[in-house]
Amino acid sequence: MAIVENTMKKKLEAGQMAIAFSVVHWRMANVAGIAKECGYDWLFIDMEHNTMDVDAAVQISVAALPTGITPIVRVPAHEHFHATRVLDGGAQGVVVPHVNSVEQARRVVENCKYPPIGHRSLTAPMPQLGFRTMPVADAIEALNRSTLVVAMLETPQAVDNADAIAAVEGIDALLIGTNDLAAEMGIPGQFSDARIESAYAAMIAATRKHGKFAGMGGVYEHGLMEKFIRMGVRLLLGGGDVAFMMAAARTRADFLKSLKL
Repeated sequence: MAIVENTMKKKLEAGQMAIAFSVVHWRMANVAGIAKECGYDWLFIDMEHNTMDVDAAVQISVAALPTGITPIVRVPAHEHFHATRVLDGGAQGVVVPHVNSVEQARRVVENCKYPPIGHRSLTAPMPQLGFRTMPVADAIEALNRSTLVVAMLETPQAVDNADAIAAVEGIDALLIGTNDLAAEMGIPGQFSDARIESAYAAMIAATRKHGKFAGMGGVYEHGLMEKFIRMGVRLLLGGGDVAFMMAAARTRADFLKSLKL
């Protein structure tokens, strides 16, 4: 097997959108093929807001690799092992929550990237390399190039520091967690507020300045999604497993109950 390409990162580098299917409650590896068939580009495998363990996240990641859908794990916190265990197991990147400062961003890179960019410890064999035995220098270069590191901005402090965070070598993208940011601003759920638009404008400007990617999470109203995409967002969450299931189930139930017998 050849080195597994990070197809999501390739799309972003080409200026295209990369749309995520969020894996929140699902625990079966077949979600990778299902999300791919539905037209999604990457899996947002969430380990922050549920009970998913490392083994489940890794099994889903490994199943995703041959499908061409990119497995990215949102880790629960900033300890190095939160990121390295899923990256060693098969994930092609991580989303790190609550990155508020340039110091935290640098620590994230130290944990997730190999020298000379960071200080991640080496292991083998790697699913992302097709389990190939290859020279260490070549493996380091390939993995540093293909591993996507995303910093989440979820507070006004993080938005204020967006330019400095985006400037950190090894940070590939910034992603606004809109629910938490709005709550921290005292405007929970008010995603159309001018302060949210200003936050997106600041984040997008920072990513453009430093050659990084701009991301969006938590916004699912189509008009607002289009607005922020047209502003420059390219990395976005399209929705989650249970939300999709409930929407389809509700639509079918409403139809059946509307029938006159």
